[in-house]
Amino acid sequence: MISNAQIHFNDSGTPVADNFDDVYFSNDDGLAESNYVFFEQNNLPERFESHPRRHFVIAETGFGTGLNFLNSWRRFQQRTPTSNLERLYFISFEKYPIKLEDLRQALKAWPSLSDLSEQLCEKYPLALQGCHRLEFENGKVILDLWFGDVQTSMPQIAYKKCGLVDAWYLDGFAPSKNPDMWQQSLFDSMAHLSQSHATFATFTAAGFVRRGLQQAGFECKKVKGYGRKREMVVGQLANATAHQTTPAYFQQNKGSLKNIAIIGGGIATSCLMYNFAKRGVKTTLFCEDSMLAQGASHNRQGAVYPNLQGEFGIPSEFYAHSFLYALRFYQTLANQNYQFAHQWCGVLLQSVTDAKKQQHHKIAASSLYPHQLIKPVSATQAQEIANIDTPYGGLFIEQGGWVSPPELTQAVYDAANDLVAPNSTHFNTCIEKLERKQDGWYLKSKDAEFGAFSEVFVCAGEHSDRFEQTKDIGIHGVRGQVSHIEAGDISQRLSTVICHKGYFTPSQSGEHCMGATFDKHSKSRDVTEQDNITNREQLSQFYKDTEFDKSLGQVKSAKAAVRCCFNDHTPMIGQVQDKADIIQAYQNIGKGKFYDFAEQEYPHEGLHIVTGFGARGLCTAPMVTEHLVASLFDEPLPYSERVHEALHPSRLYIRNLIRNKI
Repeated sequence: MISNAQIHFNDSGTPVADNFDDVYFSNDDGLAESNYVFFEQNNLPERFESHPRRHFVIAETGFGTGLNFLNSWRRFQQRTPTSNLERLYFISFEKYPIKLEDLRQALKAWPSLSDLSEQLCEKYPLALQGCHRLEFENGKVILDLWFGDVQTSMPQIAYKKCGLVDAWYLDGFAPSKNPDMWQQSLFDSMAHLSQSHATFATFTAAGFVRRGLQQAGFECKKVKGYGRKREMVVGQLANATAHQTTPAYFQQNKGSLKNIAIIGGGIATSCLMYNFAKRGVKTTLFCEDSMLAQGASHNRQGAVYPNLQGEFGIPSEFYAHSFLYALRFYQTLANQNYQFAHQWCGVLLQSVTDAKKQQHHKIAASSLYPHQLIKPVSATQAQEIANIDTPYGGLFIEQGGWVSPPELTQAVYDAANDLVAPNSTHFNTCIEKLERKQDGWYLKSKDAEFGAFSEVFVCAGEHSDRFEQTKDIGIHGVRGQVSHIEAGDISQRLSTVICHKGYFTPSQSGEHCMGATFDKHSKSRDVTEQDNITNREQLSQFYKDTEFDKSLGQVKSAKAAVRCCFNDHTPMIGQVQDKADIIQAYQNIGKGKFYDFAEQEYPHEGLHIVTGFGARGLCTAPMVTEHLVASLFDEPLPYSERVHEALHPSRLYIRNLIRNKI
């Protein structure tokens, strides 16, 4: 579990870390110190004007109060119109994040940064381990805030062979106060993550720091320090190392991104469009329905909450950070006046069976998650939260709630079009065939052909395996029906989403959403009366003796859709893999050899899959699609390396090669 920093403010109003007995910034002028030591000594004023790429990456050891980030953000805003830079990435590591109230107090010292400080405080994340991606200015400024020990966090970052970082702020408490951080392993990780000729600057001139950086491959020199400090060290990486974290079979083959087609129409499709749009890239959408959100995204109310476990494995990391990112994204849309029905009323997970009780107890006992994310509640507390007579305790996710999936899908789509209008959209267009020719990909419907496209993204839910190139992805359908039941006098009081085996929402327009059924390997969208009966009986199974249940009226209507899933219950994003190509390139894996691989041919280069969200698309689609688009632009990735591999289309083939099942 991540612990918050314990701090106090000295007589000068400067925050001091109790555990390290050291100040977060200079008593004299912390902002001037930050600007001189890190921004100027990395030569960033000039580099912001002449950088060859459209994004610049700064990495920092020790986020502290965020002063270095805020100063860099302000200076990025001040770049000239002739600068090639469009996006600033700031990656920062913090083992002991300060509390939000302490952050607000510390940043009051810099009124010139108050507009940026307010935005940072508004999005400042919970003390949860892992990477929190915070976006500002519609994605032009991105803060990847890694909570945890820098020594264990850095190796979790996925990157390519030529590195990632352009400039390092080697900050943190003084080496004498914080020896655990200032280790050779840190300097080596910096070198591994760096672009060729990446620079660094640090306030210290300690000899062992300079020697360690030199051993890692940095050229170092001493320069004048800030204020009363006589010397500091700056330098540059001579050559990027060939080290990388991502195995070859989980690499993302890059396309040209000149002309992009998306096949789909749900929340993941809109999010994909949006993440291209915020990078200034237009897309062409092909939707087989007459309007958006007619598939799995068409329910009236969808619950938004993460699927957490009693250990912080890949699923918990994936869902927790996806959920928090989605909340920030949806709140940003609402703040920008995009309209969609929603209510952040919390989600109450009820311990309705012994198995559920054990599961919930394990999560609560793990102490992995801050209570602001998920906390145990007694039956009495649950009744107070829900405002109805529920006999169960459980877990409460206070930041969760519900949204209208169709309205949200439309809002995200509208936001994407406002960023790069006009995107092109073809409704009532069912793409039946994909064909790759010399000049790109062509999409064929019954009556027309569209193309050429450099990239095609298949984001079509349960129909994502309809094409010859995607037929072996291994997706299967799980049909679900949600019933709309008439609210009663008592059920109208329900003030949170409750989950038993299914879910039940607060009333909207006099009705609750109740469900959903779970029919494996079915792709039927037909509404059945039997499923309405099943949903009603399931609710009564757990609440039959309550006044809440007795007050409910009749089922008025229902909607059925197909959740598309993979056997490992994780979405799939990335370039479509060819089974024969994978087997040919990586056949040594079946012999226990993870080396001497053949060159992969990528017969489907430029064709990507984005599907398998199951019942959690509202929670995961925003960050999953952001991760995919960032990878295509060679930008820092929001998910850790292990989550990146868990999402990749190669994963199922590689697992079967390891198990000798291919």
